[in-house]
Amino acid sequence: MSFVFILLLFLGAYVLGSIPFAIIASRLFRLKDPRSYGSSNPGATNVLRSGNKTAAALTLVGDCLKGWLAVWAAGELGFGPLTAALAGLAAFLGHVFSLFLRFKGGKGVATALGVLTGISLWLALAILGIWLLVALFSRYSSAAALAAAIAAPFVTGLISGNMALVLIVLLMSIMLIWRHSANLKRLFAGKEGRIGAKKSAAGK
Repeated sequence: MSFVFILLLFLGAYVLGSIPFAIIASRLFRLKDPRSYGSSNPGATNVLRSGNKTAAALTLVGDCLKGWLAVWAAGELGFGPLTAALAGLAAFLGHVFSLFLRFKGGKGVATALGVLTGISLWLALAILGIWLLVALFSRYSSAAALAAAIAAPFVTGLISGNMALVLIVLLMSIMLIWRHSANLKRLFAGKEGRIGAKKSAAGK
C-alpha cells in the first residue's frame, strides 16, 4: 500500500472516531447536551446521568463500534494487522479530539474497547472483564477505566507477543490515564461520582 492510501485510511478513521454519539443520542431523545452537566464529558457514563438508559446504551454501542469499524475496515481493505491497529488508534484519537467538537471529545474508554475488539476478541474480553470486576466492587466507572488502561498493554503482550502492538495499546492507555486525571483527583478526595449517579454528580 502506498503512503497516500495509508494516510487516507488514517484520516478516514480519525473522522469516523470524531462522530460524537453522545451528542447524537442526546438530541434524538431530546436530552440536554451531555457537556452541560455531570462531568461535561460526551460519553456513555455521563449520558447515563440524564436518567435515560437507552440513550446511554446507544452512546456506548456507537462509541465502541467506531473503534471496531476502523480496525475491521482497514483489514478488509487489505492493510496489515499493525496498520489496522494504527487505524484504530486514529479513531480513538478522533474520539478524544473530535473534529466536530472543536477538537474536544470524550475520554475514549468505549472506543478503546472497540479498537481492542477489532485487534483481538480475546484481548477485548479480558480487558472488559477487568473493567467489570473493578466497576462491580468499586462502583466507580473511572476507577474501572484506569485499571483496564493499566492492564491493557500487559494483557496485549501476553496474548499477542507483538511489541509493536503493545506500543499502540500503550499509547491509548497513556491517553486514557491522562484523560482521567481529574477523576483521579476526585477519587483521592472522595468526591468522584459513582455509577448510576444522577446528573448533579461530578463523576466521569
